[in-house]
Amino acid sequence: MNSTHRPTAQQVEEFHENGAVCLRQVLSPDTIEVLSKGVDKDIAEPGPLHTMQQSAEDEGFFLTDFCLAQRLPELRRFVVESPAAEIVGGLLRSGKTNFFYDALWAKGRGTPKRTRWHQDQPYYPVNGEQFCVLWVPLDPVSKETCLELIAGSHRWGRWFMPELSRKGQDLYADTSAYERMPDIESERDKYDILSWDMEPGDCIAFHGLTVHGAPGNTSATHARRAVSTFWMGDDAVFAERPGMVRPNFQGHGLEFGDAMDCEYFPRVWPPQQGIDPARAARFVDPKFSVSI
Repeated sequence: MNSTHRPTAQQVEEFHENGAVCLRQVLSPDTIEVLSKGVDKDIAEPGPLHTMQQSAEDEGFFLTDFCLAQRLPELRRFVVESPAAEIVGGLLRSGKTNFFYDALWAKGRGTPKRTRWHQDQPYYPVNGEQFCVLWVPLDPVSKETCLELIAGSHRWGRWFMPELSRKGQDLYADTSAYERMPDIESERDKYDILSWDMEPGDCIAFHGLTVHGAPGNTSATHARRAVSTFWMGDDAVFAERPGMVRPNFQGHGLEFGDAMDCEYFPRVWPPQQGIDPARAARFVDPKFSVSI
C-alpha cells in the first residue's frame, strides 16, 4: 500500500496558509481497493456507532459511522500501512504522527441532505496546532458535490459550537463555551470556499479548525463514499471540553495536558523498532472502548 506522491514544499505552504490542500493521486489503486472493501462491509453491516442521517421523509441514503478501524481489518490496514500518517507528518511539519480515529461518510446517489458547516477540533478532546484530517473519497467526486472548506478559517482564532449532525442539537449543554456558526450558506459570496473535482487516489488534508461542510450528493451515477482519518502531531495534548465528546474514548488513562502519544492513540509514523501499531491496545483489547 505505497504512495506515488509526497507533499511538496508548495503543498505544505498551501496547507498552512489555507488550512486545506488537495493532494492528487497520493494513494495507490491497491490502497483504495482495500479501503473500499472495508467501507462496503460497514455499509452492509454498520457498527454500533453509526447514524442514519436522513429522516423518514428525506430522499436518498446518508450513513455516518465511527471507529471502523477497531472492527474492520481493511480500515486498520489503511491506518497502519498506507502513507497517510507520513503524508500528514510532512504537512504538519511534525516529527511523529499518532492516529486519533476514523469516520465514514456515505451518501447515496440523489441524496440532497447537506453536511452542516462545522469545525472538527471542538468535538474532540485534543488541543494543539498539529491536528489534521485526511478526507479520502472512494468514488469520483465533482466540484459541486465535493467537501467544501473555507480558506484561512483555521486562522480566525474562533471556535464554534459543535452540533449533532442529524438534528442540529448542541453537543454541549454549556452554550456559552463556543460561538455560534455563522449562516455561511446565506452569505457564501463572503467566503473563499475551496472544493475540487476529485478521483479515487486523491485526498483533501485540512486543519482541525478549518470550517467545512458538504453539499448533498446530486449525482445520478455515483455514490459518494468517503473516509476521514484524524491525526495528531507533536504538540497534541489531551484536553478538557465543556461536556462529553462524541465519540467518547474510554480506557486510555490520559490526564488533561498529557501528550496524545500512547498505546490507545498509537504512533504510526515514523515506525518504531519492535512496535506494531496494528497491535495497539485499542485495536485488540476489548476492555478499551468507544461510545456515542
